[in-house]
Amino acid sequence: MNAELLEKISVNRLRHDLFYLCRDPLSFRTVSYTAPWHTKNSLDETDEFLSTEMKKFGQIRMIPYKLRPYRCNRSKSLHHWYDTPRPEDPWYDGNCIEVLLPGKDRPEEIIQLVSHKDSMSWINSPGAHDNAVGTVANMELVRILSAIPLSRTVRVLFCNEEHTPWYSRTYALDAAKRGDRIISVFNQDLLCGKSDAAAAAGIRSMVAWYSKEEGKVLADFLVRENEKYALELTVSAVHKPSVNDDDGSFIKAGFLRTVMTCGSAVPYGDPQYHLPGDVPERVDIINLALSAQLLLAAVLDIDEQGEEAFA
Repeated sequence: MNAELLEKISVNRLRHDLFYLCRDPLSFRTVSYTAPWHTKNSLDETDEFLSTEMKKFGQIRMIPYKLRPYRCNRSKSLHHWYDTPRPEDPWYDGNCIEVLLPGKDRPEEIIQLVSHKDSMSWINSPGAHDNAVGTVANMELVRILSAIPLSRTVRVLFCNEEHTPWYSRTYALDAAKRGDRIISVFNQDLLCGKSDAAAAAGIRSMVAWYSKEEGKVLADFLVRENEKYALELTVSAVHKPSVNDDDGSFIKAGFLRTVMTCGSAVPYGDPQYHLPGDVPERVDIINLALSAQLLLAAVLDIDEQGEEAFA
């Protein structure tokens, strides 16, 4: 892989997309909020932005389904106020978005990228770290990868996780039923999210969370990639005992070489996790760009070498 390709990750594009999704013109990404004088809820507007931008670079598929916002239960612990909807609560029409970059030589081998694009549905939070950063990182990867002849297929799922049900579960199960050969799954969630102390100390980090031994292989690969390309990141592989989040959807469907990439060695280390203070101004854009560079390097080396890359 030509290391010069990593320089194509654009800090300016990442910043633009981040503030577009979290500040102006969108402030939230949920069916629970419609901006004054707008005719679409903010999640529909998010989908319109993503699909319009991504169709410039890849084959997109809109996947319609029914979803509901979570209820807010302030009696629960601070960061976990989400609660199950009641039977009488309304359902909404929603979408997930799939972007396909077909490979030329081994298109049946798939490198799967995932990020949830919605923000909290039970409170008004911009959701910058959770999970606009993962969304804009995957958008940037699509832009760069679309201009490179790929041997294997890269497939990206922009899904919803802060609403219910999680479509990633259905998506992963459908992939298993078809017999898709997914050779790696990277779920970008809370990418570059970290504690205030780590941010103040200038620490730029990525943590590859894995739940299965096959996932550890992929997490260790990311650690080696960071060393190989001398990126200014602190990267670690950490076991995640709970099989949850969108990466858990793929693990439960049988795709065990799966990791979740985030910014902290403590799950949800960002003190504004699931709170209104999760604003884009707090995001370390350089950390985000370095994380996107590492993911780009990993995808390109897997594309070139296939499963031999993990040896």
